[in-house]
Amino acid sequence: MQRKIHSTYYMFICLCLFFMIFAFIMDTPKEILLGFRKILFESNILITDYIKLAGIGAAFINMSLVVLASIILLIGVGIKPNGSTVAALFTMAGFSLFGKNIVNIWPIILGVWLYSKYQKEKFISYVLIALFATTLSPTVNELALGHLPFGGNIIIGVLLSTFIGFIFPPMAAYCLRLHQGYNLYNVGFAAGLLATLLMSLLRAFGVNFESRLIWSSGNNLSFSVALISIFITMIIVGYIDNNKSFKNLFKLYKQPGRLVSDYYLLYGRGITMINMGILGIYATVFLLVIGGDLNGPTIGGILTIVGFGAFGKHLRNVFPVMIGATLSSLLNIWPINSPSMLLGILFSSTLAPISGQFGWAYGALAGFLHICLMMNLAYLHGGLNLYNNGFAGGIVCIILIPIITAFRKEIK
Repeated sequence: MQRKIHSTYYMFICLCLFFMIFAFIMDTPKEILLGFRKILFESNILITDYIKLAGIGAAFINMSLVVLASIILLIGVGIKPNGSTVAALFTMAGFSLFGKNIVNIWPIILGVWLYSKYQKEKFISYVLIALFATTLSPTVNELALGHLPFGGNIIIGVLLSTFIGFIFPPMAAYCLRLHQGYNLYNVGFAAGLLATLLMSLLRAFGVNFESRLIWSSGNNLSFSVALISIFITMIIVGYIDNNKSFKNLFKLYKQPGRLVSDYYLLYGRGITMINMGILGIYATVFLLVIGGDLNGPTIGGILTIVGFGAFGKHLRNVFPVMIGATLSSLLNIWPINSPSMLLGILFSSTLAPISGQFGWAYGALAGFLHICLMMNLAYLHGGLNLYNNGFAGGIVCIILIPIITAFRKEIK
């Protein structure tokens, strides 16, 4: 029986076509092909900017292919669009500019699918976990492309990555209990723990991965025009879809954002798109104001913020956390416009529910602490966990939430 494709998925397909056209405007087919090969076969641990590594065209073609494949998977299992599917697709889009590609995502997804079979449950219950779990997709490239000190690298790499996907769902479910829903990038927390264990085992046997920093600059004008145009279009479409009004926007702003907060289901697609577009413009302008580069990783951060505008984030709960993170960046030893600081500020918004639940002061404190922790965690997992800030956010929650609840008498 043929499945009817929801109009929300058509919107994502149109977005992919936009980026494909943009890719061919920026680069020639030959440049795209050569760059795409680099994306598939070179190391892609943190931080590997595909725009610098392979060119603008190849990076956005890869992004479009990954999102289209994700849409096909969601349609195939029969899941209807909601806040979590929107967040997942935007996250897949963002991280397909630095770490994920159309090949290395599949062993992880296969592992989660096998787990669903093991549990004798339908894959529809696990498909979103499978998409988010591709945060560990760099393990495929690292383990399969010659980093192990013995033969059979491709087979061993794929099998290990599939096994990681297989054991991931129960870990993600347990980690949600640890931070009580205050870390929106819950999968990043679980992945950080798992990747730390994997790297500890590998280092114990003499296997280590060189740190990586591939970072592009000089494209702020073209990227800012493209991004702002997309976000303004989202606001306009959302306004029309919401009966030509901004009704319920301030009701949405009153939501703390703690998992699970599905704005798509609570308030409808229209106002959710308005919220997402506003967040996108805010994040883009914020990055430019602090002197950051628009490139693969930072656009990935912006798109992830936009995606979670359907699933926990809004301007009111994001702003205090990012201000706290910015203050931490200004006071610490690292330049505010350094790659890690820029990504830390953007992704600190994973802690938006703390601001939404406990107030702006605690949100700012969470953002401040997040930056300090984030800078010391990437070594633990060797860059294998793309959602490093989700890992840091989970630890901040485990430390901060008990203290807040112990010393704050009432929660607003």
